[in-house]
Amino acid sequence: MTAVHQFVPALLPRDATGDHTRALRDALRAAGIASDIYVEAAHDELADEATYFEEYPSRAEPGDVLLYQLGTSSPVAEFLLGRPEPLVLDYHNVTPEAFYAGWEEHTREKVALARRQVAELAPAAVLGIADSAFNAAELAALGCPATEVVPILVDLAAVAADPAEASRLAAEHGPGTVWLFVGRLSPNKVQHRLVAALWLYRRLYDPEARLHLVGPAVTPAYVEALDAYVAELGLSGAVRRAEGLSAAQLAAWYEDADVFVCLSEHEGFCIPLLESMRAGTPVVAYDAGAVGETLGGAGVLLDTWRPATVAAAVDRVRRDPDLAACLVAAGRHRLAAFAAPATAARFVEVLGGLDATGRRVA
Repeated sequence: MTAVHQFVPALLPRDATGDHTRALRDALRAAGIASDIYVEAAHDELADEATYFEEYPSRAEPGDVLLYQLGTSSPVAEFLLGRPEPLVLDYHNVTPEAFYAGWEEHTREKVALARRQVAELAPAAVLGIADSAFNAAELAALGCPATEVVPILVDLAAVAADPAEASRLAAEHGPGTVWLFVGRLSPNKVQHRLVAALWLYRRLYDPEARLHLVGPAVTPAYVEALDAYVAELGLSGAVRRAEGLSAAQLAAWYEDADVFVCLSEHEGFCIPLLESMRAGTPVVAYDAGAVGETLGGAGVLLDTWRPATVAAAVDRVRRDPDLAACLVAAGRHRLAAFAAPATAARFVEVLGGLDATGRRVA
């Protein structure tokens, strides 16, 4: 093997998959392995870092291994299925279509196509790499001949919070408990469960508590229903949404929160858990998908999303400073498992262990 070229549907700035792809390229190059990025589309900011995937055949060389960053549907999948080079899948999970049924037909069709493409690609690959055992199990079940679990490359260096944003947040919500969840507004993230749990928490424990939801509104029908639910429960002044935040602004939202609460139904990894640990925000989370695996004991892990249980768990964290401090310390210790240098080295080890035919070499 002389090169590992990456293929990704879209290369975007301030995007987990895009950041991972570029970091992996740099790690491979630093190890003496040629690596370029081929895309279906690239943001203008990153246009000079990518080449359209249709141009790869004219650049192909003997010994190339092709690595697909797989997390959505794309013509890139069909292209790679037709190539003779050894194929490696770096699987970031695709949300099952059932979550979008009745909410948004276009998205349901898109993820259904993506899951079909995963099923076609898995047995054609020489190796699957997944950022969680949960994702690796999906690949194995679909016929991928071998899998490795290697965490996503994520920059966990401390980010200074925007002081103006921090001051504004504190002035707006007063002394009440602040719940935070970060993730796109989408049916699989089930933000309505957070709303229900907040309503009960305000009745039983803290009538001034607030819920902050940070993330893009990607499923309009779900967002409309969520807003209506918030209004119906009389929480319009207690639930706040934000999107498009800078890294410094997002850091302020994390640091402003008293607890990060995740009740998501489907997560292939959940980077916001790591961001909470970095910010020193204790975590209460429902054990679904890869959440428990990523959390690794560094939070309160629930086996139910029932509002009464969630509210009681948050109250326990708020009323027990020793518990909160223990969770924060455990989170910071847990972050070491995802340190970028070690993760990059593991990727190089796994990929560098393939020969030109895709077989593993000693």
